[in-house]
Amino acid sequence: MAPKLHPALVERLQLLASGPRRLLGVVGPPGAGKSTLARLMEQSQGTRAQAVPMDGFHLAQLELERLGRAQRKGAPDTFDAAGYAALLRRLRTQTDDEVVYAPDFRREIEEPVAGALPVWANTPLIVTEGNYLLLDDAGWSPVAGLLDEVWYLQVEPDLRLERLAARHQQFGRTREQALAWIAQTDEPNARRIEASRHRAQRQVAWNAAAGCFEFQTS
Repeated sequence: MAPKLHPALVERLQLLASGPRRLLGVVGPPGAGKSTLARLMEQSQGTRAQAVPMDGFHLAQLELERLGRAQRKGAPDTFDAAGYAALLRRLRTQTDDEVVYAPDFRREIEEPVAGALPVWANTPLIVTEGNYLLLDDAGWSPVAGLLDEVWYLQVEPDLRLERLAARHQQFGRTREQALAWIAQTDEPNARRIEASRHRAQRQVAWNAAAGCFEFQTS
């Protein structure tokens, strides 16, 4: 069953995409399904929405090695947080004749690629997804204030961890290496992300039985 969006979620997206430029953040721990949700949100609105992920601001592998952070890739200090905030400011003030180019992260090479995503001025809704949109740490603290809304995505822990393991294996790690990376890097990051959950305006959950993303009401 292909994943879909609950009608109430689509209705909210339509409202956000019906006026001037809005920036909508999707946040959640690694493996929650943020990229899938953002892609579905973008597709549901056609040319009225575009996904611009936070992951384009990963530091390059050579820089992570120089800093001694390569074994923690994905932690908050392995991103250019100030650069990401600067992009959000540009997207908020984009002029009619301006094309803003955003970076993307290519998992097949495990590197960011600059200028990969052109953002047009007439696109009313920008959906940006990532792990650290709600962190209040230095560098990340301006991000939440630059977004009109932030939706926190959660999923059952066992499903999330299995997705993470499968992703790491898909890109070259053995099962044992994947589980070790999850324990040492992904899960400490997940706990930090979950601690910021209360700052989100809305909570979104994956309903496996219905095969859809939906707002949580409780």
